[in-house]
Amino acid sequence: MNIRKIAVLLGFAFAGWALCDLTMVIGMAVTTMNTILIIHAIAAPIYFAVLSWFYFRNFHYTTPLQTAAIFISFVVFMDLFLVALLINKSLDMFTSLIGTWIPFALIFSSTFLTGLLVRRPAIKRKSS
Repeated sequence: MNIRKIAVLLGFAFAGWALCDLTMVIGMAVTTMNTILIIHAIAAPIYFAVLSWFYFRNFHYTTPLQTAAIFISFVVFMDLFLVALLINKSLDMFTSLIGTWIPFALIFSSTFLTGLLVRRPAIKRKSS
């Protein structure tokens, strides 16, 4: 895989992570933490499903499993090093199922399933 392909893949991962982060930042300013965590857990897999759909329709450099693994690895890396360690200076966010682990699982699942659906071969119709 060349640098351009890696940049495209990581660009999609970054866009998904940025949308999730923006959801959290705006949500924390306008609603309660419980509400925004629920909204984030719903929005995150939707963001990644839409981004995955565009990625698989236009680029598909990697398999659905590889893409899901790369996307979630990017999100975990950014959440761990940027959000938890640099911004929050605490790993407390990783103690929350609804705040971290459920969205991680849903991001992985939505990316993987979208990849499977987009990349599956078209079903040939019988002519009558």
